[in-house]
Amino acid sequence: MSRRALCRIDEIPDGGSKGFGPSAGGFTGLFAVRRGDEVVVYVNSCPHIGVPLDWAPDRFLSRDGSRIVCSMHGAEFTIADGRCTRGPCLGDRLEAVMIEIEDGTVLVPADAGL
Repeated sequence: MSRRALCRIDEIPDGGSKGFGPSAGGFTGLFAVRRGDEVVVYVNSCPHIGVPLDWAPDRFLSRDGSRIVCSMHGAEFTIADGRCTRGPCLGDRLEAVMIEIEDGTVLVPADAGL
């Protein structure tokens, strides 16, 4: 599988999130959420209507940082698995991206977010 570097883990604030625009030829971007050494990456698209989740650059989380929130209609998603727990897409999930971390660099499939 072909991979590409998304960022260094220390570029994602601990307890925070960071967005990444579409790769060349891509339609949507990705975003990452970090909790210590743990990082999850999702496609930046709400399962309800496909809009980006962030209301401002790198703003994907609730005020207390415990959930991912859609900027369009306030749907809430768990950070660990992207499951919608509140809103019009209840029960749906964000599209998770498989990652690897090597030497502090977060790697994703080359086609992630396309």
